[in-house]
Amino acid sequence: MKVVERYIMRRALAVFLAALIWTLAIVWTTQVLARIDLVTDSGQSALTFFEVAALIIPSIVPIVVPFALVVAVAQTLSVMNTDSELAVINAAGASRWTIVRPIMLLALAASVFSFAVDNGVDPYARQKNRELVASSRADLLSLIIQEGTFRKIDDGLFLQIGERLPDNRLGGIFVADSREEGVNLIYYAKTGSIVERGDEKVLMMNDGVIHRETLTGDLSVIRFTSYAFDLSAFMSASSDILLLPKDRTTQYLLNPSPNDKMYQQRPNRYLAELNQRFSEWSYSLVFALIALAVAGDARSHREARVHPLITAIAIALFVRWLGFFAAGKADKVPQYAYMVYGVPIVASAVSIWFIVSNRTMELPVAWADWMTNLASRFTDGWNSVKLRFARRGTSGQEVG
Repeated sequence: MKVVERYIMRRALAVFLAALIWTLAIVWTTQVLARIDLVTDSGQSALTFFEVAALIIPSIVPIVVPFALVVAVAQTLSVMNTDSELAVINAAGASRWTIVRPIMLLALAASVFSFAVDNGVDPYARQKNRELVASSRADLLSLIIQEGTFRKIDDGLFLQIGERLPDNRLGGIFVADSREEGVNLIYYAKTGSIVERGDEKVLMMNDGVIHRETLTGDLSVIRFTSYAFDLSAFMSASSDILLLPKDRTTQYLLNPSPNDKMYQQRPNRYLAELNQRFSEWSYSLVFALIALAVAGDARSHREARVHPLITAIAIALFVRWLGFFAAGKADKVPQYAYMVYGVPIVASAVSIWFIVSNRTMELPVAWADWMTNLASRFTDGWNSVKLRFARRGTSGQEVG
């Protein structure tokens, strides 16, 4: 590899790593916040929460890597163009391959990395994540006996324990059950305890009442001396691990078990997931080609209506949206599987045509003008706000 090629790769790699870290941090934070209820609702420790949070990273890496790459390539080439480095390289008689080669090597490495994570690490991380969530929800006994907490046990079923009494007894038991359509049941008992009957766990409530209300407004109150509320069904249901096609390994997707109930019901979902895994890795190469087609030429910035980085990201977002659309439809309409592979192939072919023909890929004129006007309006508005604050600060100093 030539000195110039190593120079371009080193600069692109530095920007790529920086963009990857920041993009991963942002996306990871949004995913983690969506799972904060694992601690708040299930009473789990912070260690379990961070373990679940760490297992999310492999699932977002294949999506984030191509976008970090397109940012790195477009930004690197745009800055080199601004500093007239691309013009100097062309004037020195270097071929177009001098710029394309290091970028494509970086894109190839990113594609291999995405493929390894998507097909090797992510399925096992998803399975481990499912196991942790299931085990946290299956730990129902420790969840129930927490004093003064109002917990959701199941959809439409809530339970609260007022206090813990000596001899493993519970006081102030409150249960709200609206799982049966059209009927709301409210249980209240002064005391109770958790009783184990073999493999079953029963909440035995003593000295309480049951309020039964229907949609018509009929209300009935039943007093009881003792009442047994079975908890085994919820604990077994919580401990069951349901593996979706996204959670399965690639080897399993290639040869699913005939006894898999989900495979029997929706076999197309397994094929769609397999097609997505075999095509998702290619977007790093596609986005690198798009960035080269947008910002790989030495030219004056006066010719561009929109900054090359914005243009490259906008085109990449459109291409990736088409890929997500095809993947989302493929499990219902198998013919969309052709589109799953067709989107990156067509996008790559169009980008290569722009590169080979020495043309610059740009947004349509109407889109570019709209984005330019929007940016100018925002800039003008921001400058006017800063001017107002500056004037107020100046007038305040004069008065003082």
